[in-house]
Amino acid sequence: MQFNLANRDIDKAIAECDKQKGSVGNVMKAGLKKYKEMTTNNELDTEQKVLSIQKEIEEATSLELPMLEKNLVFLSTIASVATLLGLLGTVLGMIKSFSALGEDSGGGAAAAELSKGISEALYNTALGIGTSAIAIIFYNIFTTKIDAVTFGIDESGFTLTQSFAANYK
Repeated sequence: MQFNLANRDIDKAIAECDKQKGSVGNVMKAGLKKYKEMTTNNELDTEQKVLSIQKEIEEATSLELPMLEKNLVFLSTIASVATLLGLLGTVLGMIKSFSALGEDSGGGAAAAELSKGISEALYNTALGIGTSAIAIIFYNIFTTKIDAVTFGIDESGFTLTQSFAANYK
């Protein structure tokens, strides 16, 4: 893209964005269209044109970011709810344990039921914590990737505006 901009071939730069696809390509395409429009605009000075391009990039970015983050709510919810479901299972298992202990006066049967209830409670706790941990890990992985894309958009937008400022003084 930078090579095409240096040669003032904006249409080829736009074609490169179409080939790339994805969020960075979409934002840069919007910025390049505004860039192309500003090359023929004689009413604004260079600084106003650069601000116009920056504004277009910011608007395109604000439209792209929700698309990148749309499924993160799902992961975040799983992380929260899994822990709560694990705790609910723990409480139900403990209720079952103490209920069995209270109903049966025989030592061996009561101990067996108590062990089953505690085991059930611990399985639920482990499952809830494990599911939550996995969801949090994936949430952080995807958040980091989104941050990298956002950084790429910001960097590309800065390069685009600096290119315009240098080429069209």
